[in-house]
Amino acid sequence: MQKRKPGVIPQIVRHPISFSVSFFVIFFLMLAFLSSVDALPEKTSAHSNATEVQTPVVVKEPVAIENPEAPVRIVIKSAGVDATVANPVSTKVSVLDASLHSGAARYPTSALLGTSGTVLLFGHSSNLAVVHNKAYKTFNNIEKLKAGSVVSVYSDTTEYRYKVTGVRLADASEDVIQLPKTGRHLVLVTCDNFTSKSARFVVTADFVGTYSLGN
Repeated sequence: MQKRKPGVIPQIVRHPISFSVSFFVIFFLMLAFLSSVDALPEKTSAHSNATEVQTPVVVKEPVAIENPEAPVRIVIKSAGVDATVANPVSTKVSVLDASLHSGAARYPTSALLGTSGTVLLFGHSSNLAVVHNKAYKTFNNIEKLKAGSVVSVYSDTTEYRYKVTGVRLADASEDVIQLPKTGRHLVLVTCDNFTSKSARFVVTADFVGTYSLGN
């Protein structure tokens, strides 16, 4: 009678250590093979089916500190200018013309010192040898300013310093002067009076810093 070969289970029972070693060797070889062909299943997160919500990043721009002050004096050493500055509140031509009788004047709708925008100052100029009212020579020689020339405009407490960026002769028919709203700028304009169509000089300057008068 032919003897039966022992089954798999009896062989495992007889040689447990050899079977365990062979099993783990084959297991790790299969694992390495599947990994090499990128056939392993990917791990799934508990939140994989949830909608990912991203919190928007808010970037805050630096805010310039606003400290509005009215100009009271303007000094341009290189042009020999040293004059008071009036601050009329009306845009009526008669009021504006009257404000030029004692020096320069800030146009009411232009920026104040210490704020963003453009400060616009008007002043008379005259080539006459004899002028009874010195205010009619307030802005004499500003047409001779060069790029980089320093202009100091004062409030009651602070010097606001600007550097000239340009000087030009405005056309006699030019009615509009550009006043940028961003940044801090200064524009000086010579005039006979506010209704005059005569040619005028326009000086533009950019703000560079402040200096306390208490120092």
